[in-house]
Parts: sequence; structure tokens; C-alpha cells
Amino acid sequence: MSIIAIIILAVLAVAVLVGASKRRDRSAAGLSKEARRNDKPNPALVDADTGPTGREVEAAAAAARNEADAPIVPSAPDEPFMAPDPVALGVTRRQFFNRSLVGMMGFGLSGFGAACIAFLWPQGVSGFGSKIKVGNMVEILAEIKVNNGFLYKPEGRMWITAYPNGAVEKARNTYSAVELTGMTAGVDQGFDAGVIALYQKCPHLGCRVPNCVSSQWFECPCHGSQYNQVGEKRGGPAPRGMDRFAVSVDGGVLTVDTGTIVQGPPIGTNTTGQEAEGPNCISEAGGH
Repeated sequence: MSIIAIIILAVLAVAVLVGASKRRDRSAAGLSKEARRNDKPNPALVDADTGPTGREVEAAAAAARNEADAPIVPSAPDEPFMAPDPVALGVTRRQFFNRSLVGMMGFGLSGFGAACIAFLWPQGVSGFGSKIKVGNMVEILAEIKVNNGFLYKPEGRMWITAYPNGAVEKARNTYSAVELTGMTAGVDQGFDAGVIALYQKCPHLGCRVPNCVSSQWFECPCHGSQYNQVGEKRGGPAPRGMDRFAVSVDGGVLTVDTGTIVQGPPIGTNTTGQEAEGPNCISEAGGH
């Protein structure tokens, strides 16, 4: 019995809820019972001759347009098909990336090639390894005398000394033509002496060879090799005389080619016969 009573109560509750919902819907519409009861057509307005409605007027106007004889306009002739211009269409994203990649690769290779060419291209250097214009012969000989017989030019890593005109004939029988150009310049071109350009390195182990003012020789401080004023070996372990550069005298101007090194004369060469003119700065180191 209790179950039946519960079912009946549930049905009644549902009915009450449905009724309340309908009442809320009617209230939401804003019309009360009295308003709906009074909302009836006015006989006076219904019977009055109010004319055609708006819809009827629109329908009549549409019918009149359809019945009018409109002029027939011929359609334009068909134009022939023309393929679109690729330039006008533009570049796709794929084409853009492909062309960018190729362009960057080309730019990189061009830079690498330019760097290689610049590295291999002969440069217009003016220091060691190039031809150096030392100066006028008269001025050079005067400068050698002022510096006690030895003139050092650091830009060419060389010593320049005078070659006596009295030893030229003996030199012609000993030295090559490229060496004789400067040595015979005094006799051939009328200067007080010729000149010789000596490489500063000792041919023994490459030490820089200074001059000795007291002996008027070149004396190596490393192992005691000794050379006279024109670079001919006089003592020590060096295998030959000092190496020298090719020179030229054109119009009285001395030019030294520091890119052309000529090996020094063999042991025993002494064209000038110069002996030590005073105490040696470094004692001879024979046997080293």
C-alpha cells in the first residue's frame, strides 16, 4: 500500500509541475485572461474598405515588370583562353625557399672563391720580398761612409756596403752577372765605388749577423762565423759567405730585389783582400 501511495504522490507532483510551467509561459507572453478575452476583431475595422494590402501591391508591381517588353541585350562574345603569366602569378613558397637556398650557396661559394683568388694574387708589397728602391747611389755611398762602412736597411733585412773599384776585375771572374750589377756600378757608371746588398741572416744557422766596427767585419754572435765587409767568409763554421740580393742601378738609383736571394760565395773567396782592421768583436769559433 505504501508503494502505491508513493506512485500516486509522484504522479500528482508531476501534474502540478506541468501546470505551473504552462502558467509561467502564459505569464511570459504578457497577456492576462482579460486581455485575451477582449482581444477580438473590431467589426467596424473589418468591414471598412481599407484597400489592398502591402503584399498585394508588391505582387501587382512584380507582375507588371514581368509583362513589360524588356529589350533583349545580346551577350558578349567568348574571349579566347590565354595561359596566365607566371610572373603575374608570383612565386610560390616552395620556389621562394629553393631560390633562397641556391642564392645563399652561390653567395658563399663566390666569397670563398674571391678569398682564394685574393690569397693567390700577387700583392703590391713594398717590404721584404719585393723590389725596394733604396735611393740615389751618391747619397747611399755617403751614408755608408757616415755609418763607418755599414748601412743597415731594416725594411729589406739587409746590409749595404761599398765594393771597391780596384777589386772589380777579380770580382768579374768570381761572381755571376746578377751579383756584378751593383759591384761594378762604380766602374761602369762613374761612382766612387760599387755596392753590394747582403742578407742579414748567417748561412750557418740563420742568426742575424751584426757588424763589428773595430774589425770592419761582420761577426755572428751565435757561433762566431766571420765575414769581411763584402760578405766573403773569413772564419767560423759557416758553409759559405753571406747570401746577397740581386740589385740594379738605373739612372743612378739603386733598387734591391729582396725576393731574389743569391747564395754567398764559396769558402776561400776573398776578392777584396780585406783583413781585420782592429780587434774582433767575437773570437773565432772554429769547429762548431
